[in-house]
Amino acid sequence: MGLVSFKYTGAAILLKSPNDKKDYQFLTLTNQLKVLLIHDPKASSAAASMAVNVGHFHDPIERQGMAHFLEHMLFLGTEKYPQSGEYQRFINQHGGSNNAWTGTEFTNFFFDIDPQYLEAALDRFSQFFIAPLFTSELVDKERQAIESEYQLKLNDDVRRQYQVHKETVNPAHPFAKFSVGNSQTLADTEQSLAREDLIAFYQQQYCASRMTLVISSNHQLDELAPWAQHYFGNIIDKQLPKWAIEAPLYTEAELELEIHVQPVKDHKKLFVAFALPCIDHYYKTKPLTYLSHILGNEYPDSLFSVLKQQGLINSLSAGGGVSGSNFKDFNISFGLTDKGLAERDEIVNQLFAYIAQIKQQGLNSWRYREKQAIVEQAYQFQETSRPIDVVSHLSINLHHYEPEHVIYGDYIMAGFDEAELRQLLDYFSPSNMRMLVSAAGLTTDKEAAWYFTPYAVKKIEPERIAHWQQIGINPLLKLPPPNPFIVLGLNGTQTGPTTEKPIILRDQAGFRVWYKKDNTFNVPKGSLYIAVDSEHAVKSIRHIAMTRLAVELFLDLLTEITYPAEIAGLGYRIYSHQGGFTLHFSGLTAKQYLLVQLVLSTRKFGKVDSDRFEHIKSQLIRSWKNQKQGKPISQLFSQLTSLLQPANPPASLMAKAISDVTVDEMPGFVEQLYKQVHIEVLAHGDWQQQEIETLADYLLKELAPNSTPGAETKRRLVDISRKGSLVREVNCDHNDSAMIVYYQSMHTTPMHVARYTLANHIMSTTFFHELRTRKQLGYVVGSGNLPLNRHPGIIFYIQSPVAGPQHLLRCIDEFIDTFALVLMELTQAQWEISKQGLISQITEKDANLKSRSQRYWASIGNKDWRFDQREQVASALEIMTRADLIRFITQLKSRISDRVIMCSYGSAHDGSDKLTQGNFIWDPGEFKLMAPKFIN
Repeated sequence: MGLVSFKYTGAAILLKSPNDKKDYQFLTLTNQLKVLLIHDPKASSAAASMAVNVGHFHDPIERQGMAHFLEHMLFLGTEKYPQSGEYQRFINQHGGSNNAWTGTEFTNFFFDIDPQYLEAALDRFSQFFIAPLFTSELVDKERQAIESEYQLKLNDDVRRQYQVHKETVNPAHPFAKFSVGNSQTLADTEQSLAREDLIAFYQQQYCASRMTLVISSNHQLDELAPWAQHYFGNIIDKQLPKWAIEAPLYTEAELELEIHVQPVKDHKKLFVAFALPCIDHYYKTKPLTYLSHILGNEYPDSLFSVLKQQGLINSLSAGGGVSGSNFKDFNISFGLTDKGLAERDEIVNQLFAYIAQIKQQGLNSWRYREKQAIVEQAYQFQETSRPIDVVSHLSINLHHYEPEHVIYGDYIMAGFDEAELRQLLDYFSPSNMRMLVSAAGLTTDKEAAWYFTPYAVKKIEPERIAHWQQIGINPLLKLPPPNPFIVLGLNGTQTGPTTEKPIILRDQAGFRVWYKKDNTFNVPKGSLYIAVDSEHAVKSIRHIAMTRLAVELFLDLLTEITYPAEIAGLGYRIYSHQGGFTLHFSGLTAKQYLLVQLVLSTRKFGKVDSDRFEHIKSQLIRSWKNQKQGKPISQLFSQLTSLLQPANPPASLMAKAISDVTVDEMPGFVEQLYKQVHIEVLAHGDWQQQEIETLADYLLKELAPNSTPGAETKRRLVDISRKGSLVREVNCDHNDSAMIVYYQSMHTTPMHVARYTLANHIMSTTFFHELRTRKQLGYVVGSGNLPLNRHPGIIFYIQSPVAGPQHLLRCIDEFIDTFALVLMELTQAQWEISKQGLISQITEKDANLKSRSQRYWASIGNKDWRFDQREQVASALEIMTRADLIRFITQLKSRISDRVIMCSYGSAHDGSDKLTQGNFIWDPGEFKLMAPKFIN
C-alpha cells in the first residue's frame, strides 16, 4: 500500500503517506487527554485544535443552544487572561487566525500563529478548558450575539429544511433539539440564570477524557510534548461515561414519510433518504463510498443520465445525509425540472430499478479495486494542507479512528466485502425510506418552530410502497463500465530542469504561454489555466449574460463526457470573468492532455437540444433571481462590485437580458466569441517543457484557427476619487439592516497595498470586538481587504437585527475617526510585532501545488510578471512607520474621505432615521456610464 510507519516509545504506530515528510507522535496525558503532535519542519505557521465530544445533542432540553452558547463564551476571558478579546488580539497580532464550530456531538476550537509565539498561544488556549470566567456582563452580550446569529439564518433554506427534519424524527432523539439557540432559549428565568446554567453545563460535560488535542509546528516533538503536558495536563478528568444515545433517530412512525417543504428561494429538489445505523466501524472498508460511487455515477445510461435525458432532473448526488453515533441517513438528492417535480414518483421508480440492478449485477471486486486505486493514489501523493486545516481535521479523526489510522483512516479501503455490501443494501428499501420535496407552491399545513418553515407530512400510501418493492431492473439503465482514465502504477514525478519562477514559452500576438516545472511538492499533478479574452464576450450586458449562459451550456454538455476523468483524479472548471472566460484543469498530469482535448473538442457544442437549452436558461435566470433572497450583507457585496466594475453587471439585469435569448442565437454567438481572442496560459506542475510546447501548438490550432489575434480585454474600475461619500441604498427583503463602507486606493504600488493591508490587519480585531462583542450590533461584523482590478481597498461591514443604517454608519465612523488614537497608544514593540505578524502572513510558504498555482495565476492577472509582489509588499511594510499608518487612517475620516456606502434598511428599521448626508446614487447604470475609470 506504500505505507511508511513511525514508532514512538509508549505511542501508537501512525501510518502516513510516503509524500508526507512530517513527524507524528501520539500521546495520552495523565488526565486521559489524547494528543497528537506534529513536527512540520517546512511549516511557516503553527496551529492547534481541540475537539470536544460535546455538541448540541448534549443540550439540556430546557436550554437548547447551550453547547453553542458555551463555545462563544470560552473566547471571552479566563482567570489567567481575563480581558475579553485578548486571545483574539494576541493571535491576530502574531499573524494568526482563530475560530470554532459547534456540531451535533462535537465542538471544535482551533487557531494558527507564527511558530515563535506558539507556546504563549497554547497557554491562552488551554485556559478555555481549565478556568473560563463566564463574566456576567459578557454572558448578556453574547446571548445577543447568539440571537443575531439565529436571526441571520431565518431565511436560509438549509436551516429551514433542517428544522423540518428535526420536527419529523423521533422526538426522543437529541437530533430533535434546536441547535443554535436564541435569546428565548438562553434567557434568564425565575427558575435559573443563564450564567449558572452555563457553568453547570461546562462542569458537567467538558472533561479531558472527552477531548482530543492536535498541535502542529516546526518545533521538535520533544519540545511540543512538554508543552502539551504543562498547559493541558491540568484539564480535569471527571471520568465521565462514554457518550451514547439510546433512542433511535427514527421509529416506524417516522419512516415511509413524504414531507413537503416550501423554500424561500425558487428551487425544486427531491431527497430520498434511507435510514442506516451508525457506520463508523465500516471505515476500513468504506462500503458506502462504493455504493455512492455507483448510485451517483454520471456515465451515459446511468440513473443520472437517463433521468436527465427524460427531462426530469438537472442534477443528482448520492451519499450525503446527517450522521451521528447511532444513525446515518443515506441521501440521494435530485435537482428537479418542472416536469420532474410533477413526475417525481417516476424518479423514485427508476431509483429502485437501479438499486435492484446494483444488487444483482453491481457488486464486483473490480469496481471496488477501481475506487480503491483512486483513493490510494490520492493518499500516496497526498498534498500538504494549511496547518490550521490539518489540526482541525485530525482532532476530529482522533475520536473516530484507531490511533494508527488517524491520517490513513480517510483513505483506507481494506478490501471488497460482498456480504457487508448486501447487508447495507438491505436498508435501501421502500419501507425504510423518507421522501422530502422542496419547491414553491406545494400545499402545506404546518409551520416549523424557530424558522417558520411551511411544511406538510404524510405517510406514503401503502400501494406506492408495494409498487416500489416490486420494481425490477430497467433495461435502459446501465452500470458504469471500466474507467479508462485511471492511471495505474504511478511511481512519482518526472525529473527535469526547473526555474525559480514561471517563464514565457510563447509570446506572440494574441497568445502567451507561461510554464513552470514544479520540483517542490513531489506530486505527479499539475494546474493548467487557459484564459480566453474576447471583447465580444463583454460588449454589453446581454453579451456578458450570454457568455455566462454559454459556459453553463458547455458545462452541461461535458458532464457525461468528462465524468470518468473526474472520478479518476482529474478536474476542470470553466468560469466567466470581466474579460471573457477561463478554463482551469487540475489533477494527474499523465492523462490531463487527454482531458484538455476532450473538453476543447466540444467547445462550440454544436446544435443544442432546445428543451435542455430552456432548462439551463431557466436555471441560470432562477439562480440570479434567487440572489435577492440572500443575506443582506451578501447582496450588498454583490451590488458593490457591480457598481464599481462595469463588466460585472447586477444579477437582475443579466436575468432580464437573456430572458428572450433563443437556442438558435447561441451557435452564432459562440462562433463570434472566438473571432478575435487573446489567450493566456499557465502550466505549472509535473510537466516537461516539450509537453507544454506540444500543448501550446494544440491550443493555437483548436482555440484560434481562424481568429484574428486580439488584445487583452480592458478591465475597467470606477474611480471614486474626489466624490466624497457616495451612498447607494439597496432594497433587501429582510428583517436585518446592513451596511458596507468601502475605501479605494487610486494607486496599485506595493506601498499602497501595504498600507491598506496593514490598516485592516491592525483594525480588524478591535473593530470586531468593539462593534460586535461590546456594542452587540450583530453577528456579521468585520473588516477586510477588498482589492478590485489590482486596486487595493478596505471595507467595514455590519448586518444588524438591532440598528438601522444611520446608527451603523455612526458607529463605523466613530471607530475609524478615533482609531488613530489607538495607534498612538501602541508601544513600539507592539507596533513592530503587528507588522511582523502581517509580514509572516504575506510571506507564508505555499502549502501545496494548488495554492502555488493559484498564486502564480493571480500574479499573471495582476501583471506581476516578476512574481514578487508579496516580497515587495513585505519590504514596504518593513520600512513603514507608525506615523505613515496614522496619516493613512486619518485620511479615512468620514468628513474628508472618498468612499462608497452601501446600505439596506431591514423591515425592523424602516421607520429609523434615514441617511441624509452623502452623494446618493439613484441610477447605478448612469453612474457607471458617467464616472471616470481606471483601465487595467
